[in-house]
Amino acid sequence: MSQFLDYFRGQQQAMLDLLVEMIHYETFTKEKAMVDKLGAFVEDQFHRLGASSVKTFSQTQVGDFKLARWNENAPGKPIMFLIHVDTVWPIGTLERLPVRYDDEGRIFGPGAVDMKGGITVVLTALRGLLEQNQMPDRPIWVLMTSDEEVGSAYSETLIRDTAKHAGLVLVMEPGTKEGALKMWRKGIANYDMTIEGRASHAGNAPEQGINSIIEFAQQALRINELNDLKHGTSVSVTMVNGGSATNVIPAHLTARIDTRMMSARAMEDIEKALTSLEPFIPGAKVTVECEHSRPPMEFNSIMQGAFVQAKSIGEQIGLTVRADGSGGGSDGNFTAAMGIPTIDGMGPQGDGLHADHEQVVISSLPERAALVAAMLRDWVMPA
Repeated sequence: MSQFLDYFRGQQQAMLDLLVEMIHYETFTKEKAMVDKLGAFVEDQFHRLGASSVKTFSQTQVGDFKLARWNENAPGKPIMFLIHVDTVWPIGTLERLPVRYDDEGRIFGPGAVDMKGGITVVLTALRGLLEQNQMPDRPIWVLMTSDEEVGSAYSETLIRDTAKHAGLVLVMEPGTKEGALKMWRKGIANYDMTIEGRASHAGNAPEQGINSIIEFAQQALRINELNDLKHGTSVSVTMVNGGSATNVIPAHLTARIDTRMMSARAMEDIEKALTSLEPFIPGAKVTVECEHSRPPMEFNSIMQGAFVQAKSIGEQIGLTVRADGSGGGSDGNFTAAMGIPTIDGMGPQGDGLHADHEQVVISSLPERAALVAAMLRDWVMPA
């Protein structure tokens, strides 16, 4: 079976060339025209790799989405990939952070690991199966979106509607810094807090005012008590804006609250606690609303079973596969919460997501491609 892995290791330079080509497509989420250029490039790759169909879901605010299918009329549930072509990097970043290599076998560049490296892995895995005449007779889908970096507000419904047909979802986000798969992710919910008080002159009639900042200060202490870091729950006030002038009792304040948790139960408990906050100061009004959320990817029996099979397939081709998790979210949170076996972190090993030192460990590219290809070929769907 080592010949299978050896084949992909022989593709390392071709993978690097493809990755560098995609890095040079700058794809900041808000720049639709630029994102669509990479989308067109990836669609061309799909066709070159023999996709039986590629459907475009046109968008106005973000890049168009694409759904590529192979063997779409074959029996069984599809294995579905989730990829996104957008990045957090504004246009022009390449001038400041050009692609570079170091002596430790790493490639650096904006979007290299998140997730153009993962896209490179998918395309190479499919190409490798075709070239080795080992393409399985099973449906394979690749859903390409373009708004993951801004919370997938436009693509969430499509992701859910497509994934409900799948038997396995492979998320091409990068592996951990150590190269492990991400088998759990914390849920994320962002809340908007609004406090309404009453304005008054701070010198002439301070007693007539209702100070929204003082109300918030007491609420912040109460909110901080919701943290349960031992069990993976964090509740953090991250942004505050209030007051209009130094001589006016502030009547209005807004705040943002970031919450993260390991389980759906914890997410429900936090939501209930935040949305039921009562004011401390008579006459003040406190409102808390959830602005955006991703459910937790829990490492339950479904996820554990998926990892056991991925680990076994990896061992059969000479790879050690490990499991870990992340406090950040991905589109895999949606599919895992639907009860669909989901394996995240199928992209290459790397570090520096959203940072100037974003990087990919070069040797992990062919290893991940080999693992993905073997899983496509050998995966057994649960009865």
